[in-house]
Amino acid sequence: MKVAVVGCGGMGQWHAMSYAKMPGVELVGVCDIQVEYAEVAAKKVGTTAFTTFEEMLSAVDFEVVSIAVPTYLHKEVVFQAAKAGKHVICEKPVALHLEDAKEMIACCEENEVRLFIGHVVRFFPEYAQMKQQMDSGRIGRVGVANARRVGGHPGEAKSWFMDADKSGGVIVDLMIHDIDFMRWTLGEVKSVYGMNKCDGTMDYALVTLVFESGAVANLEAFWGYPGSFRYAAEFAGSEGLVRTDSLNAQSLQIRKSAPPESGGKVVEIPQSPSFFDPYYRELEHFLTCIREGSDPIVTAQDACEALRIAKAALESIQTGKAVRL
Repeated sequence: MKVAVVGCGGMGQWHAMSYAKMPGVELVGVCDIQVEYAEVAAKKVGTTAFTTFEEMLSAVDFEVVSIAVPTYLHKEVVFQAAKAGKHVICEKPVALHLEDAKEMIACCEENEVRLFIGHVVRFFPEYAQMKQQMDSGRIGRVGVANARRVGGHPGEAKSWFMDADKSGGVIVDLMIHDIDFMRWTLGEVKSVYGMNKCDGTMDYALVTLVFESGAVANLEAFWGYPGSFRYAAEFAGSEGLVRTDSLNAQSLQIRKSAPPESGGKVVEIPQSPSFFDPYYRELEHFLTCIREGSDPIVTAQDACEALRIAKAALESIQTGKAVRL
C-alpha cells in the first residue's frame, strides 16, 4: 500500500517514521509548505520531499494520505485528498467546528474514500486494558471517573496553538483525547459543565461530564504545566477501581528548562510507557481497515461526537451554566 504524509511537524514526522518501518507499506512522499520541514522528514525516512500537496499529487501515486497539518487547515486538505480519490487519515481533532466535520465526512463519502481520525488514546495499551476491565464487569458499575492530561504549552513551539480560533484551545486540542475515551468507555453524555483559566501560556480547563448511565467524569487539561507531559485516568466502580498514571513507569522525574542554544522548544508528543508504540498501532489498524473494508476502533462519527462535547464545554464556560446534550 502506497502512502504519503501532508504536514511534517512533530506529528507528521511520527507518521512518516511509522510508515517507513511498516511491512507492506511504501512511503512515497512527504509534503510541507515549509520546505525545510519536508526535507528533514524525507531525509529521516528516505523518501521524496514536496512543498505543496498539488505537486505531490502530480508527481507520485498513492492510495492513502496522512494529514498532520494545523487543525484549522484540516477541512481544506481533507477536501483536496478526498476529491483526488485518496483515503484519509487525519489527526485529531477532526475540525474546529461541527459543520466543518460533517462536511468532511460527507465529502469523503461522496468520493467513496475512507476517513479516519487519529484519536490515539484508544490505542494506548494501558487505556485499552482499562476498558477491557470495565467491559468485563470486573469493577462493577462505574460511578465516578477522573482524567488528567497536562504538559507544556505547544504555543511556545508553534505559535498557531496560541490562537484559539486556529487550535481550539486546551479543551478542543488536548482534553478531547479524554472526552473521546470517556464516551467510548462510559457511553453517551447527558450534560457538560466547564471552567477555564486562560492567561498567556497558561490554559487550564476542568470539565464535568454526566452520562446517560448516571456516571460522572471530571476531566482536567493544562497547557503551561511546568513538569513533563503527564496523563492519568481512574475509574471507580461498585466492586473496585482501575487506574493508570504515566508517571508510575518512572521512578524519578527531573525536568530542566532548555537553554537558549538548544534549538528552542518543541511540541511534546505523548508516549506510552508500554513497549508498543500506540501511533504505529493506530496507523497500522487504519490501513488494515482500508485493505479489509472493516470498521475502525474509532470512527469519524466518534470524532464528531467528541468535538460536539468539547464545544458544549466551551459553551458552558461562556454561559456559566451546564449544557444538556
